[in-house]
Amino acid sequence: MSGSVSSGLLLPAAVTAATILLWATALLPEYLVALLFFAAAMVLRLASAETVFAGFASPAFWLILSGFVLGIAIRKVGLADRIANLIASRMTRSWPQVVGGVVLLTYALAFVMPSNMGRIALLMPIVMALADRVGLAPEDRGRIGLALAVGFGTFQLSASILPSNVPNLVMAGAAERAFGLHLAYLPYLLLHAPVLGLAKGVALTACVAWLFPACPSVVAPSTAPPPWSADERRLGCLLLVTLALWMTDSFHGIAPAWVSLAAACLCLLPRIGFVTGDEFASGVNIRTCLYIAGILGLAAVVTQTGLSDVLGHALLAVTPLDPARPAQDFAALIGLTSLMNFALTANGVPALFTPLAGRMAESSGLSLMTVLMIQVIGYATPFLPYQAAPIVVAMGMGGVSPRDGTKLCLVLAVVTMLVLAPLDYVWFRVWGWIG
Repeated sequence: MSGSVSSGLLLPAAVTAATILLWATALLPEYLVALLFFAAAMVLRLASAETVFAGFASPAFWLILSGFVLGIAIRKVGLADRIANLIASRMTRSWPQVVGGVVLLTYALAFVMPSNMGRIALLMPIVMALADRVGLAPEDRGRIGLALAVGFGTFQLSASILPSNVPNLVMAGAAERAFGLHLAYLPYLLLHAPVLGLAKGVALTACVAWLFPACPSVVAPSTAPPPWSADERRLGCLLLVTLALWMTDSFHGIAPAWVSLAAACLCLLPRIGFVTGDEFASGVNIRTCLYIAGILGLAAVVTQTGLSDVLGHALLAVTPLDPARPAQDFAALIGLTSLMNFALTANGVPALFTPLAGRMAESSGLSLMTVLMIQVIGYATPFLPYQAAPIVVAMGMGGVSPRDGTKLCLVLAVVTMLVLAPLDYVWFRVWGWIG
């Protein structure tokens, strides 16, 4: 029986490995790798069409597409420049201050806006306008760094806020279904915010400032901003309504993706909208949309074929867990989630890891809740950009190459594992999560 299962998983495993390898090495453009995955999965009949192309039905895909439209409108009417001018004079005294200000914006917005993709769609045009304001040309390395600060800050730091990150919600739902556990907002925040939020924000700022150095111009305070145009007022009202609906999705039940899609449609309507058909064609990055659909489709295929279950149990069987060595168990569980991240991506890791947490708790001697919380460190720390869709979206909107995104991913992951993970272990012990 095991032999037949193994042979049945051979093709899915080969296609998955080849796709991940091509994305990781950037030997081919990311959109082409996604198209090759779609073609291979359908020709080889790895899964149903509904599964292979699940990314196109995902709210994440439509949130990304809508985000591009909203970004075009924000830039076109001048709102991005207006907001950038407001903040430029307050954080342009040095390059680390500029980067730190952007990182702080991404973290602060996560407390009031639940959608990673929505925050990127809102912040990216503003931050790119800020880059223009401080004299960073399109080819400037600093401009790349600011785009990456938006993506990495939005995804990685928001993992410390329970409702502000999709993998967190997947974990919370899986824990409730599997064990009847309900994760509370404040204990979760107190456990993760000091290290995964604040300390990691400092580390991200340092890494971006070091890898992408720049010399921004000091911006003098603006004394008389220009009056608001009619288009700015109309778009501002639309964005305020959109933001309010994003923030209150738990009350009205409309997902942020569909709120964004409705707002994007209003922006595209003739006469009352802001974006023309030509601007839509030139401004929407279809390459990034295809890439995201490919990532989500790959995760769906890995799950439906059973490859994720085999992978999870195989990794668990070789994970060194010893109740007498809690520090070793802590590191091993972070390593386990990091390995899962390569095949499942961040959204898929908690769906597989959480049901296995009971067995891990028994083997390690740690509490079930502690094991569940440790996985956050792993899935919030991608080693490659494709493992976190929001980072890929930010790279697409900011015109960042896969090479630059991978460089920051690897450096920040190493800093996290060598410096922040030990700090997290100490913090877990201080709060009594580890005896």
